[in-house]
Amino acid sequence: MGISENSETETPDARSRLVMSALRLFAEKGYKAASTRDICEAAGANISAIRYYFGDKAGLYRAAFTEPMGDTSCGSNVATYADLPLAEVLGRFFSEFLEPLKKGEELGLVMKLHYREMIEPTGAWQQEIDAEIKPQHEALASLLKQHLGLRRIDADLHRLVFAMIGMAVHFYVGQEIVSAISPQILSAPKAVDVLAERLAGYAVAMIAGEAARRAEGGIHEE
Repeated sequence: MGISENSETETPDARSRLVMSALRLFAEKGYKAASTRDICEAAGANISAIRYYFGDKAGLYRAAFTEPMGDTSCGSNVATYADLPLAEVLGRFFSEFLEPLKKGEELGLVMKLHYREMIEPTGAWQQEIDAEIKPQHEALASLLKQHLGLRRIDADLHRLVFAMIGMAVHFYVGQEIVSAISPQILSAPKAVDVLAERLAGYAVAMIAGEAARRAEGGIHEE
């Protein structure tokens, strides 16, 4: 291919090209069927670049599975601005959570790869749950526990957190449905920002509703 053995270290974007090529091929073919040779050819990189940047094919797969979504630690960062008004905290949370929706085709490939991972599991989802999703959930649950003045995090608080995050998740897994019914909702970066603002407002209302339910004696602890 005309690329020297060590040229990857001299090409700043070689790593990103490998990640994007891997994302596309893993999404289209799956982990087993997508060869490292095909990925390197698509990226214009030497086969040794995978070992240099990622260690092995599994490391490249993990990078393709997680990195194109950007920083997904928004939920676990909630504690860093927990002193702000609740509506502002949630506004920041949803804004960061929905930021990848501005990526267009790239996000489509990420979702396709995530669906494929569910069918042909490699363990990447469990790693994502442990490293990102569970800490995100726990951070929001702790925030709401404090806001509602609860002694502990009970099952109803978990339900509330799942419901809040689920509102945002739907716009990832249901992109085609949203686009078919109301395409303007995800049509531009500004539209995604408005969506984040609205979801924060809905979440505040959900939290207020839960507070009222508990105040009326409708507590159902498990």
